[in-house]
Amino acid sequence: MGDDGGMPDVPTTTVQDLPEPLPGTLLDVRDDHEWVAGHAPGAVHIPLVELPQRLGELDLDGPLHVVCRSGGRSARAVAWLAQNGVDAVNVDGGMGAWVEAGRPMTSQDGGEPRVL
Repeated sequence: MGDDGGMPDVPTTTVQDLPEPLPGTLLDVRDDHEWVAGHAPGAVHIPLVELPQRLGELDLDGPLHVVCRSGGRSARAVAWLAQNGVDAVNVDGGMGAWVEAGRPMTSQDGGEPRVL
């Protein structure tokens, strides 16, 4: 049913369409240095390459929104999650769009939060 053999359509939303406060989990799949420089408060950090081994760390009871820097890695994460029976939504534009929308950010390196 609807399987054309290609990559499945990845469910996607925009930062502007995300409710505040965000229900469920915001999963950030960027690399460690990107996370340290700036991320959304309350987000869960699991780098894309670690997601298969760390899937059990996620709370899958509520909505799962996935973010990266611009949307590419998070789209791959959402496709993988869907193949493994997890409902997830890609946040189009990633953390770049998050900042442009004026959403809050925090950092772990003591500097001004920024998107690398």
